[in-house]
Amino acid sequence: MTFDPASNIQHLKQFGEFGGVNPSITDSSTFTFLHADDMEETFLGHMEGCFLYSRHWNPTNKYLAEALSVMEDTESAWITASGMAAITCALLQVCSAGDHIITSVTTYGGTYAFLKNYLPKFNIEVSFVDITRLDLVEAAIRPNTRVIYTESVTNPLLQVSDIPELSRIAHRNNALLMVDNTFTPMIMSPARLGADIVVYSMTKFINGKNDCVAGAICGSKKFIDDLSNVNNGTAMLLGPVLDPMRSASIHKNLHTLHIRIRQHSSNALFLARELSKAGLKISYPGLESHPQHELHKTLMNEGYGFGGMLAIDFGSLEMAHQIMQKMQQADVGYLAVSLGYFKTLFSCSGKSTSSEIPDSVQKQMGLSPGLVRFSVGLDNNIEESLKSILQICKEEGVINLNVL
Repeated sequence: MTFDPASNIQHLKQFGEFGGVNPSITDSSTFTFLHADDMEETFLGHMEGCFLYSRHWNPTNKYLAEALSVMEDTESAWITASGMAAITCALLQVCSAGDHIITSVTTYGGTYAFLKNYLPKFNIEVSFVDITRLDLVEAAIRPNTRVIYTESVTNPLLQVSDIPELSRIAHRNNALLMVDNTFTPMIMSPARLGADIVVYSMTKFINGKNDCVAGAICGSKKFIDDLSNVNNGTAMLLGPVLDPMRSASIHKNLHTLHIRIRQHSSNALFLARELSKAGLKISYPGLESHPQHELHKTLMNEGYGFGGMLAIDFGSLEMAHQIMQKMQQADVGYLAVSLGYFKTLFSCSGKSTSSEIPDSVQKQMGLSPGLVRFSVGLDNNIEESLKSILQICKEEGVINLNVL
């Protein structure tokens, strides 16, 4: 039977305290107990459904966590105050001093910096590989490898991770597979493909409004219980709790995610096809020319498309800057970082969201100085955006004058 994450969310019954169609917002930091013994038992983790302090659990965050777990088809989930909080807490919960992580060299700059620059303080080693080369992943395995970490579709080169094969490699070697699914919510369901832990920056597509920062960790009940344990749970002790007002807002936005993802995907595919025809160097998993196009097709849930992210290589940083400035002036979108917004956002990855990665490593991984990452918006008339982009590219001489 085809898995449908949107229908799973739709069928989840979550009512407010007085029968409201929206779950109640609990803005209390602490909670009262009718019996003193109940407080003691709750701190010991023996009282299911009881709340003690919002850094541990908050009813509003729990509503959102339940919705995410049914979307991902995991047993449980945990809400954090940012995507980086989700990534760092999940990895630190799994790894200890002396452990080893294998990860994609092509990854979000903040993640790269955490893995490369921060984890060595805890004597946790990290090997960076081309995640599309399974032979290199296998070769990087060590006896102390604890985690293989990747992104479903990598940032910003849009490489597609073979999640089932990576899962098999990890499990054969007593390791876990952790997947950041920020670029492809609903499009892919990593836990169903073999991932043990799925993390998100909900700031992006899940919320879709660029009005807050939030993250999520999805996994087994045992993992989430361990993560929130009052004595040694990483999320509990590091304290990256999300404000319940923001959590309630994201929860509402989650119910329109399937509509938004389809429109993002449709617009991105249209631009990718037309700009590719015009002679621009495009990376988009929905194009047959993409190296992992067929792989992506085997991993994706039906009906959500190939996602809203595409990349265009304009050759040089100077040309990328010139074109981006003109696109903003022409109202194609905004020259800004982040993604998943209803307006198109674009930035030069090597000097923005991937700037933590040294230039030498960028060159090695194939990240061109002129690569511009596009988060394609929800434009009702994407043809107008196409015309503007083509006109700007003609003016700058990066496409043939006969295209238009």
